[in-house]
Amino acid sequence: MSNPVLVELMRGPLVESSHCGALAVVDAGGKTVLALGDVERPVFPRSAVKALQALALVESGAAERYGLGDEELAVACASHGGEPGHIATVGRMLERAGLEASALCCGAHWPLHQPSAQALARSGSAASALHNNCSGKHAGFLCVAGAIGVQHRNYVEPSHPVQQVVRATLAEMTGANLERPAVDGCSVPTWAMSLRALALGFARFGTGQGLSSARAQAAARLREACVAKPWHVAGTGRFCTELMQGLGARAFVKTGAEGMFCGALPEQGLGFAIKCDDGAGRAAEVVAAGLVARFGKWSGSEQILLERFIRPTLRNWNGIVVGGLRPGAALGPRG
Repeated sequence: MSNPVLVELMRGPLVESSHCGALAVVDAGGKTVLALGDVERPVFPRSAVKALQALALVESGAAERYGLGDEELAVACASHGGEPGHIATVGRMLERAGLEASALCCGAHWPLHQPSAQALARSGSAASALHNNCSGKHAGFLCVAGAIGVQHRNYVEPSHPVQQVVRATLAEMTGANLERPAVDGCSVPTWAMSLRALALGFARFGTGQGLSSARAQAAARLREACVAKPWHVAGTGRFCTELMQGLGARAFVKTGAEGMFCGALPEQGLGFAIKCDDGAGRAAEVVAAGLVARFGKWSGSEQILLERFIRPTLRNWNGIVVGGLRPGAALGPRG
């Protein structure tokens, strides 16, 4: 089936480009509240499922064993910008597990946060695996290995006990049949599943419904940490951070590569999953903000915050407003 236009980019009075995609909103009982496009086609959720992958960090006892607080748990769920505070938190996790940065298997890239990348370059230092936006997740996997008493070497391989635990957790949360994995950008397995299954997983993550008592407590602990320390989930000026700073515990949101986005609205008992066909993260953010606004109950100031993300303006290099993004017709009235 052909996916609808979810987001339009306006330049002046005309639509300059369009972003097609699909989305699913599901409650914790598995009822589909909204579905647009092909929500059954398997997609790779990429970093959008980091919070589900991090459940093992709490359930295994690793968080308690290594004294991990809100900052460490939040960065384990993060696609962080590589700012100094992010690096310090990941380093602290490794130190408590008795490991060094060389144990990380995520690879190195320059900080996503441009001022931090520029400062690193000016210092004459090279980027390391600590600067990788996934280093917190990987530090979490290393902590899990220590907690369950297995060697951490090759922890990114699908056959490693840590990844087997993560795979089982993802399957149980989403109800998806996870078969042959692909390799994510940070070298861990990424398992394809439908948007409907992902939305169900996040509805369960946001509410604890359908989960064991221990898993529900683990999910609540991770949400609590991310709400308490949203800067550690993304960073300065980032969508996930700013939305959770503004809305608190009533919304959990997480971006993923290639136009993926997942989230939960705990008070409404809903989870959602979004995939933009062209991989545009900017479009996925517009859709995510629109779903949060549509299904939540927000104050006037919160609605103003959401509107800023639903209809962001675009400026040229001289700071002149040249257009903006807006929801497509498939998402309802655009105003």
